[in-house]
Amino acid sequence: MTMPKTMKAAILVEQKKPLVIDEVQLPESLEIGQVLVKVHYSGICGSQLGEIDGAKGEDKFLPHLLGHEASGIVQAIGLGVKHVKPGDIVVLHWRKGLGIEGVPPIYKWRNQKLNAGWIATFNEYAIVAENRVTPIPSGSNMEVAALFGCAVTTGFGVIENNAKVKIGESVVVFGAGGVGLNIVQAANLVGAYPVIAIDIFDNRLALAKELGATHLINSKINNAKQEIEKILGVNNLDHFIDNTGQPVIIELGYQITKPQGKVTLVGVPRKGNNTNIYSLPLHFGKIISGSQGGEAIPNQDIPRYHNLFNAGRIKLSELITEKFILENINDAIERIKIGKITGRVLVKF
Repeated sequence: MTMPKTMKAAILVEQKKPLVIDEVQLPESLEIGQVLVKVHYSGICGSQLGEIDGAKGEDKFLPHLLGHEASGIVQAIGLGVKHVKPGDIVVLHWRKGLGIEGVPPIYKWRNQKLNAGWIATFNEYAIVAENRVTPIPSGSNMEVAALFGCAVTTGFGVIENNAKVKIGESVVVFGAGGVGLNIVQAANLVGAYPVIAIDIFDNRLALAKELGATHLINSKINNAKQEIEKILGVNNLDHFIDNTGQPVIIELGYQITKPQGKVTLVGVPRKGNNTNIYSLPLHFGKIISGSQGGEAIPNQDIPRYHNLFNAGRIKLSELITEKFILENINDAIERIKIGKITGRVLVKF
């Protein structure tokens, strides 16, 4: 096909400012290992909110594109690409899968270079590295497919690969956003009990219950520690999984898990927000560790989870609670920040 010359995209021009929606110029051809995808749906993840707000500090790559989970259809492939072909339905993901890690594309905006990295999905088209796309069967649900790019693979990977939850172990999931809800669902799927979901928004807790949480705690109006101990007793918690990145919550999890319990950190603290713990329990079996996308292997995990969805074993359509067009992406971001979005929001192209 002929390469499109321009596309609409959401551009991060300045931290802590709304994204700029504008026309972006695509390169004239694909490089080795690159794939051109027509994006159909993109999720908005907490990582993008962190980028916009400068959670990790100064952004040295401005201006740049955003987004790391999406679904789309392959339009063209560069030399060397062998795992996808034009016409394939694909999941776009930030974790590395099969294939070449081609060079990042060079887009242009207002006659200057526009950074994008190996994947960006807040745009009508995406030129991505081959190892950032995984094909799924023809006829797959394109809305749900976007969630496999991060929300599902991270959530399920946290339970499978990081926490390694066993049947009958107790789990607290602190933060029931898009990833947290999938952690709840995965914990229920592997037979954890109880599965305690904690959030400050009742709408998110209601969806957590639908996805398998056995107990719900609104930490805005209740003392989370006291409520957990009412359910489990003192120091009986096997797994504490934090999605907030807030040091006070990480410290709580470390305090209330049993002597051989595990604390798994999914949310990332803002730069400079350090966590204080008494390290002695680490010498006697307590574990605290960070997750990087659930250590997911997209080309292996996406087909497994997709089969579970097709078999009716997991709920994903229920996670998609709102959809926005690209022009309204800043409204979507604001609604996520204030808790108006219950599950995952999709940008529809």
